[in-house]
Amino acid sequence: MGKLSIGCFSSLIGSMTLDFAVKLAEAARKKGHDVDIWLSGNGTMLSKKGQRKFQDYSSLEKPVTDLIKGGLTMVACEACAEARGQHKEDLLEGCDRKSMDWYLASCFKADRVIHIGGE
Repeated sequence: MGKLSIGCFSSLIGSMTLDFAVKLAEAARKKGHDVDIWLSGNGTMLSKKGQRKFQDYSSLEKPVTDLIKGGLTMVACEACAEARGQHKEDLLEGCDRKSMDWYLASCFKADRVIHIGGE
């Protein structure tokens, strides 16, 4: 199988880009592919533990946690997270924070790269 590297450049609240990225990662993992997800900008909030679930509003903490346990690699941009007040101790278990160098290396090693979101 191959490796997919997903870059999430999520915009403001209400964007469905993170939902799409998680569904794509889930489908790729089910087919046996390795998947890396890079969270940048507002997308870094997906890596925050203790997300509150609301009725009729996307809640991705559980599916992401399950994917990480199943082998997904999820990394948030350290600078983007800190700029939003999210610190290392706020991360979901199994998620990491690094500089963009990590994402560039992930893309270099990947068979396919997709960027999702952005203005």
